[in-house]
Amino acid sequence: MKSERLLSIVLLGAMIGATPATVLHGQSEKIGIDGHAAAASTTVKLHASANEYVIGSDDVLAINVWREPEISRTLPVRPDGNISLPLIGDLVASGHTPAQLQSEIKQQLLTYFSNPEVTVVVQEAKSHKFNIVGEVEKPGSYVMSSSMTVLDAIALAGGLRDFAKATKIYVLRVSPDGSRARLPFNYKHVIKGSNLQENVELEPRDTIVVP
Repeated sequence: MKSERLLSIVLLGAMIGATPATVLHGQSEKIGIDGHAAAASTTVKLHASANEYVIGSDDVLAINVWREPEISRTLPVRPDGNISLPLIGDLVASGHTPAQLQSEIKQQLLTYFSNPEVTVVVQEAKSHKFNIVGEVEKPGSYVMSSSMTVLDAIALAGGLRDFAKATKIYVLRVSPDGSRARLPFNYKHVIKGSNLQENVELEPRDTIVVP
């Protein structure tokens, strides 16, 4: 088991420098959620570009308006998905990309400035999270980087514990319509290069269960 854990960490290191490949999703099975509370929280560096990342609650944004320091500031997105800026007031940030929010702030400021130059940067990405529970070294809630797979997540959580049922791992996924799917993951097969379609790309709110 220790050798498998080491191999997963080596595989993760190789993946970080690679271009993300298209991942095929395995067949899903509708079930109910039966998980445990997260025990830890870790932040992973954000790699998604400003044109891809969708802002959510708890993200920390750095907003800069050129030559207007009284408006420029770093602030978190509130639980209601809004931020507040001088002259503008409340503004919806959640659900927008940084580029879209940048354009909206600029539009709002045209009432006060002729051609405001606005930049929006996600300084801390905290809204896109997945959970991993069960027989891993560091179960908990983790902030996602882009293109993370199940194998990446297990390595990030410190690998499997000695008595983990490596062939019985699964991902619980909540769909936008509220339905839930169970995606199987056979760790032993995947690290040997077979059944790679089970190593699905994670989505926000996924929960990996390691029996």
